[in-house]
Amino acid sequence: MGTEPTGPRGDEAHTERRRLVGLAYRMLGTVGEAEDAVQESYLRWYRLSDVERAAVTNPAGWLTRVTSRVCLDVLGSARVRREQYVGPWLPEPVPEGTFPGIAGSTLGQHAPGDPLDRVVVDESVSTALLVVLESMTPAERVALVLHDVFAMPYAEIAEVVGRSTDATRQLASSARRRVRTQRRRPVDQAAHTRVVTAFTEACQMGNLEALVASLDPTVTLRSDGGGVVRAALNPITGASKVARFLLGVLAKQPDVRPVPRLTEDGPGIALVRDGAVTGVVNLLVDGDRITRVWIQWNPAKLTRWPGLRTSHP
Repeated sequence: MGTEPTGPRGDEAHTERRRLVGLAYRMLGTVGEAEDAVQESYLRWYRLSDVERAAVTNPAGWLTRVTSRVCLDVLGSARVRREQYVGPWLPEPVPEGTFPGIAGSTLGQHAPGDPLDRVVVDESVSTALLVVLESMTPAERVALVLHDVFAMPYAEIAEVVGRSTDATRQLASSARRRVRTQRRRPVDQAAHTRVVTAFTEACQMGNLEALVASLDPTVTLRSDGGGVVRAALNPITGASKVARFLLGVLAKQPDVRPVPRLTEDGPGIALVRDGAVTGVVNLLVDGDRITRVWIQWNPAKLTRWPGLRTSHP
């Protein structure tokens, strides 16, 4: 049996593993896949000989690079699986505090001064950013996360993605431009909370007029049932259509209550039946209106909610 890694012990080792899971989650979009990627990275570490391990001067950096390569491979194969997915594929929503301090002291070091550019750092585990990352090539996604969130130098990222340093810098730049298109105006936390609260109250009261008023005229709703539970197979667009869809879903399930819950996006909504979470709603606020509604109904992506078991709607 191999020796233990010549790196952090105890609490430090636990923190390092959580950091790696946080990195992989940002790249892959689900906690399960992220944990599998990190597990594979540790297996590769243990497969090294004692001499090879002793030659690694920075075990944390080694594990970061290997985890990133594993994620790159997973992303390549994931495209085929997601093309066969029933309905829209959405990332797994996670409760607030799932990845506290994951990036440690590096988080935000390289964040540009433009508030819109800081979205990559400030919302690095948000549904909005993860959805945008899904539209990128695997190499773009890995380059952006490693550089803008984890502050890894381009020369080191180039080794991970198998490109030149200049080409890697262009990958991250291209990915960053895509991120900038997700929101026209930055929104502070107070404004976000105010809009989400109005949306939640309108859903709870079944108030169609108030719900429409909280939505942008061009709002789009996507829902993920994973082929396991019923969900809209196509996006729903327009304030009136989205509002009527939401209230219709709640009317058909009178025992389900919309409950405010804090997610890594900030304020969100858990759809709860008898203490069991049947869905999680995350929202993108632009200015004073909601422009995107994401509903996660796939039970496999609702396992991280503390104090609330999950069940099928």
